[in-house]
Amino acid sequence: QVQLVESGGGSVQAGGSLRLSCAASGRTFSTYPMAWFRQGPGEERKFVAGLTSNGVITYYADSVKGRFTISRDNAKNTVYLQMNSLSPEDTAVYYCAARVIGGLVSMTESAYNYWGQGTQVTVSS
Repeated sequence: QVQLVESGGGSVQAGGSLRLSCAASGRTFSTYPMAWFRQGPGEERKFVAGLTSNGVITYYADSVKGRFTISRDNAKNTVYLQMNSLSPEDTAVYYCAARVIGGLVSMTESAYNYWGQGTQVTVSS
């Protein structure tokens, strides 16, 4: 079992920044690919960003490239999502996910085995 606890969501003005954190349990955190997904109002949950177990290779949805940065600190069992230049279109519930079984970063929701509770991000005009 892997437990993921998210924090850092909130409300921000357009153009502002937020930094989301996801703290994971388990001594083997450094072996898991991790990802962030989001679900906006009336939308399906979609891939935002992901990274390999060592954090060297990252992946981003086209909608967030150049604005969002995913990273991890394996010593702290934590993955981050730095979000800059936020716009109202980024308003969503953000979820972190761990792929404990599989070993590869994926953009598909079903590939991930464990999920955080979600944290709300609201961007106002």
